Amino acid sequence: MPLPGKGMLITWMDVDPAEEQDFNLWYDREHLAERVGIEGFLEARRWIAESAPTKYFCTYSTATFETLSSPAYKAALANQTEWSKKHISRFRNPGRVVGRITASRGFGRGGALGVVSLRPGPATGDALRAKVHGLLDPGTLSGIIAMHLIESDPVLSQNLTDPNAANPGAADWHILIDGTDLGAITSLMRDRFQNTGAPVVSTATYRLLWDLAKADL
Repeated sequence: MPLPGKGMLITWMDVDPAEEQDFNLWYDREHLAERVGIEGFLEARRWIAESAPTKYFCTYSTATFETLSSPAYKAALANQTEWSKKHISRFRNPGRVVGRITASRGFGRGGALGVVSLRPGPATGDALRAKVHGLLDPGTLSGIIAMHLIESDPVLSQNLTDPNAANPGAADWHILIDGTDLGAITSLMRDRFQNTGAPVVSTATYRLLWDLAKADL
């Protein structure tokens, strides 16, 4: 099936190697379950870089886009645990996207992920959306499971530790490619998404560490 829900939170970061063991323990034993437990959150998937600007990447699907500005989510952000405060304040090269899932095609999940980040111009929205939607069908491509388009909200996609920090990528769109073969994903990113009408800001590949669904809690 395509991605569940209509909203997605995406985060990425590097960490101090001296803190990495505790960081991973925090993520795996507290943070993912805490986030998935919020009303309206459906699942989380945690990734590690194969070839990417930052080492760690996480996607959280929500039932609606409005979940990501809901009282329940705001309460969680305002009441972080001490363990969370410790690590969130020490993220290196952090990024955060609050976005709408505007297209999702394919079936199931892959253990490999490709991310193509686009930067739409002010006049390219509808035309770009139509072009990208037409490129997301995995068809019979070997090693490709599903593809999704996430459109960032520039107001909500702010740095939590410094909301006033400049964020030139706050309005970027992100194509997520679920697959089983990193080579196939890399080739697809290179061949299919370079001429959409918006510049490609970055591409990245990751492999899955683990995932957590609401039903697992």
